Amino acid sequence: MRKKKRSSGSDLKHPPARKMQGFSEDALRGLDDLEARIPPPDTETKPAFTPSYKHTERLSKDAAAGGGLLIDGAGNKVPHYWGHRERLRQRFLKGGHAPMPEYEILELLLFNAIPRIDVKPLAKRLLSAFGDLNGVVAASEHRLMQVEGVEPKVYYQLKLAEAFAQRMGQAKILERCVLSSWDDLIEYCRTTMAHRETEQFRVLFLDRKNVIIADEEQAKGTVDHVPVYPREVAKRALELNASAIILVHNHPSGDPSPSTQDITMTDQVSSACLAIGVTIHDHVIIGKEREFSFKEGGYLV
Repeated sequence: MRKKKRSSGSDLKHPPARKMQGFSEDALRGLDDLEARIPPPDTETKPAFTPSYKHTERLSKDAAAGGGLLIDGAGNKVPHYWGHRERLRQRFLKGGHAPMPEYEILELLLFNAIPRIDVKPLAKRLLSAFGDLNGVVAASEHRLMQVEGVEPKVYYQLKLAEAFAQRMGQAKILERCVLSSWDDLIEYCRTTMAHRETEQFRVLFLDRKNVIIADEEQAKGTVDHVPVYPREVAKRALELNASAIILVHNHPSGDPSPSTQDITMTDQVSSACLAIGVTIHDHVIIGKEREFSFKEGGYLV
């Protein structure tokens, strides 16, 4: 049997030539476009727009919120706010909150929301925007987020502080005769409602001993109006087996003087409750600085 002749290397087909690597036509056109945009070497250039910010040394006295650099115990230069948080905490722990200005109390609260930066400027911006600590804590998320430096964690921390304040105020009046702890009731209503940006209508339902059995928000409204349905108030009093109620609502304008609508609404609720044997002890309007009592004003007998 004849053996098949092994092919030599020269008999093998040559592999196809590799395609030359290089720039694509699109890339070449891009290079041409770039070259066309580069100004001649001797041309003087300047920015198309003037920057709106000002270059300052970060720790200079005019840029660092009243500080600049300080000399520490070892003779080193350090930012003015180094150690500020711990110093403020120690002052609070040793002397309490009474001697501290509001912006420092707010700083302590902001420490939990914003780490490692000086929050004093933010605390002062918040107080400037909302008037006082109560206004800051009660501010809405929308308005808070409009203040420079506020982030979601700040809103969360403020709402948490508000919840603590309201719970503590509520604890002073629950399971007690509110008629003998009227000042605590008013203080609780101030804490809960005085700094709201919209009207809120609440009803405190009382048992036969004038102890609060429920504190409920009945309606929310706008900056100058809240819808109230007398039959719903009376119906809820029956459901809770309440013997008396106290009506409370706020005026975001700050002036607690009753409007004609307030007087009419109170008369309607009073008539609805009278029909089922439920007494209205008072209707209190909460303002920013003072309150108005319908009973003291002669509108309720």
